Amino acid sequence: MGNCWCRWEPTIYRVSSNAKSESTKDLSPSEKARKDDTKLPSNPEEVEHLRRSTAANPLIAFTFDELKAITGSFRQDHMLGGGGFGNVYKGHISKDLREGIQSITVAVKVHDGDNSYQGHREWLAEVIFLGQLSHPNLVKLIGYCCEDEHRVLIYEYMSRGSVENNLFSKVLVPLPWSTRLKIAFGAAKGLAFLHEAEKPVIYRDFKTSNILLDQDYNAKLSDFGLAKDGPVGDKSHVSTRIMGTYGYAAPEYIMTGHLSPRSDVYSFGVVLLELLTGRKSLDKSRRAREQNLTDWAIPLVKEKKKLLDIVDPRLEGDYPIKGVQKAAMLAYHCLNRNPKARPLMRDIVDSLEPLLVPDFEKSTFPVTRKISNSSI
Repeated sequence: MGNCWCRWEPTIYRVSSNAKSESTKDLSPSEKARKDDTKLPSNPEEVEHLRRSTAANPLIAFTFDELKAITGSFRQDHMLGGGGFGNVYKGHISKDLREGIQSITVAVKVHDGDNSYQGHREWLAEVIFLGQLSHPNLVKLIGYCCEDEHRVLIYEYMSRGSVENNLFSKVLVPLPWSTRLKIAFGAAKGLAFLHEAEKPVIYRDFKTSNILLDQDYNAKLSDFGLAKDGPVGDKSHVSTRIMGTYGYAAPEYIMTGHLSPRSDVYSFGVVLLELLTGRKSLDKSRRAREQNLTDWAIPLVKEKKKLLDIVDPRLEGDYPIKGVQKAAMLAYHCLNRNPKARPLMRDIVDSLEPLLVPDFEKSTFPVTRKISNSSI
């Protein structure tokens, strides 16, 4: 099996931007990659050596020929979608592929091999983070391929695709309010898990296209290529290159490069607004003042009379008014320009959970009020 070509340059092309003076045993996997080697792990043996030093989840190192068998030689009719990283294909792993492997349907993400350090670094970041993290609301990484110039990731297959495709589709049946809340709740639990991990993780690219749905509309976060080790101890943020998606990125991160878990909270607020309104975070097809969702919606969500005018008309009024009002105020608090005033993801989870109850407006138990003294 050939090696990946990308050389490690620790001062620029790092998996994580954090630089701490801790002993090696206390470092996160991405920090160990900088301190323990002079180049990026460039073959399955080196990748596994790095991962196993942190008691990571078991992953399968596939050969590229095996991936051809899994995807039918990457047939076009197997393609699920694509993006800046490359294309994603639906595939099926047969138990005949290799001894000890179970049959399973998978999604195969093929990085486009554009000969960029950034591409290899993001591929490695996904292997590292999803190789060490496991949660019902994170997509499961099954394996990877690092052979010659090929950088491929193999995930569990999410049959309903992304929230973006479901929410903004012109052909699919509009998502009902209860499903939108279920999606928000699941995604919030995924972010809360990352923020509360032993080594906190900042997702950094939370958006509807990175939230995938299984057959039952359970939400799982995918694409950890931009994830970063979060601040520890008394540090409030980490400083890093500004990357992500415009329209979702927190204003303080765009202006200063200061990244914190509250940056993810801001992005969550944007997604919650998208679920509420059925509008994209940025939409150049709309009138100038309505193209940026947050700029347009924030002045309206806190006014009960105006709020109902911006709720997704495709819902046709089929939603609990109080539940919508509380979700809208939660989004409003998440989008506070002062990051310290935003709620923690754990508090967001606690605030969303009561809204999932059928006939919410008839429920008698009090709604969690951890976010603010104002009504949420």
